[in-house]
Amino acid sequence: MSLEGLIEPFHYAFMQRAFVAALAVGLLCSTMGTYVVLRKLSFIGDGIAHASFAGIVIAYLRGANFYIGAAVVAVVTAVGIGFVSRRGRISIDTTIGVLFTGMFALGVYLMSQQRSYAIDLQSFLFGDILSVQPQDLWLILALSAVVAATVVVMFRGLLYTSFDPVVAQASGIAAPSYEYALLVMLALTIVVALQAVGIVLVAALLVTPAAAAYQLTSRFAPMMMLAAVFGAASTVGGLYLSYYVRASSGATIVLLATILFFVAIGAKYARRLTARLS
Repeated sequence: MSLEGLIEPFHYAFMQRAFVAALAVGLLCSTMGTYVVLRKLSFIGDGIAHASFAGIVIAYLRGANFYIGAAVVAVVTAVGIGFVSRRGRISIDTTIGVLFTGMFALGVYLMSQQRSYAIDLQSFLFGDILSVQPQDLWLILALSAVVAATVVVMFRGLLYTSFDPVVAQASGIAAPSYEYALLVMLALTIVVALQAVGIVLVAALLVTPAAAAYQLTSRFAPMMMLAAVFGAASTVGGLYLSYYVRASSGATIVLLATILFFVAIGAKYARRLTARLS
C-alpha cells in the first residue's frame, strides 16, 4: 500500500474527529480500568453502561442531549451502587446486578410507551464513533479532562483504598468518600466511551487493556501507563483498521484489545519460561 493509501483516512474531517475521540476514550478507559481490575469490579462497566440507557431514553423524550441524560443516570446509578452495597451490606456484584437491570428495564419501558420514535438504538448499543460531531468531541474531551484531573488530585487516596481500604481507613483516609468518587468517575468514563464502542462493548474497553497490562507488571504506576498504551493502541489502531476492512469500528476496537490481552499473556509465560531455562 502506498503512503497516500496509508494516510487516506486522515483526509476526512469525520475521521479526524473520530481519531481524536478514540485516543481520548482509549487513554481514559484504560487508566480508570486499572482501578477496576485491581478492585475486581469488572462487572461495573457493563452494569453502568446498561443503566445509562434509561438516561438516553429520558433525554430523547425531553428533547435533551443524549449523553448528558446518560451521564446523569450513570452517576446516579453509580452512587446508588455505592450507597446500597454499603448501607445494605449487600455484595457489590449483587447491587450492580439489581440496579442496572432495573434501570435498563426502565429505559425499555419508557421507549415501549412511544408509538413511534426516531432514535437509532443500534448506535448506542454498539457505538458509532464515525458520527462524532464537533460538539460531541468537545463534550468527550471535557469529561475526559475532568476525570483525569480528579484522578491526579485523588491519586494517593485512590491508590491506598484500591489495595487495602481497611488499612487506608485506619490511616485517616476517608475510604468511603474515595470509593464514591471512583464510582462517579467510572460512570463518566463509561459515558465518554459510549460513542466509541456502545453499551454492549464498553465493559471490554474498560477492563481488557488494564487486564493486559496486569499480565506484564504488578506495580501500580507501570501498570497504569502500560494500560494507557494498550488502550490507545486498541482504540486508534482498531479505528484505523476498521476503515480498511470495512467493519464495525466498535467491534474492531474491542477485538484488537482482546488480541493484545492474549499477546500479553503469551509474553508473560514466555518471560517465565526464559527465566526458568536461564
